[in-house]
Amino acid sequence: MHKEIESNSSEKFLIKEMVVGNERAFEFLYAKYYPPIYAYCFSLLKTREDAEEIVQEVFTKLWVHASDIDLNSSLKAYLYTITKNLSFNYLKKSANQHTLKESLFYRAISTRDATFEILIDKEYQSLKIEAIELLPEKRRIIYQMSRDQGMSYDDISSELNISMSTVKNQMSKALQFIRKYLQLKADVTFLLLYSLLNMFFS
Repeated sequence: MHKEIESNSSEKFLIKEMVVGNERAFEFLYAKYYPPIYAYCFSLLKTREDAEEIVQEVFTKLWVHASDIDLNSSLKAYLYTITKNLSFNYLKKSANQHTLKESLFYRAISTRDATFEILIDKEYQSLKIEAIELLPEKRRIIYQMSRDQGMSYDDISSELNISMSTVKNQMSKALQFIRKYLQLKADVTFLLLYSLLNMFFS
């Protein structure tokens, strides 16, 4: 059979032999067409590993679907068409996977940033409450009447029976203390939270 294939190596004959399971016919076509098909595939995919994988799939299809091949058409053209289609599908799939990875990456970054903002806001409010609790009692009451209850300085002055200038002075000192406290504590808190989030999302 081997000598028969070598002496009668027309494509039609070899395809017919493959249809009936003649592996020697397949090996003959594989040896003949592998180099040009691989070169064509490599020109499309640009990497040896990907080209080898696609070419193996091309010849697998040749063997499995030998009975579907039109004996009146060019086998070379048939193989090139399969190679082109498989290569383009591979490139499309790779591009989609790359896009998906980018999407997931930026989604993770956005999630991390949003989470960071939420944590910072919560920590800011917590530190602010701490600072207010550390104010002297009279100063804290004036601050809370102004900020929590929305009272005007004039109303606070009347309510506590103190001068307007005292209210303004106490509010100024309260705000100054709270601002410095937040600046002192927030820097450390910011770094700790940022480090923890980077560890969690990395």
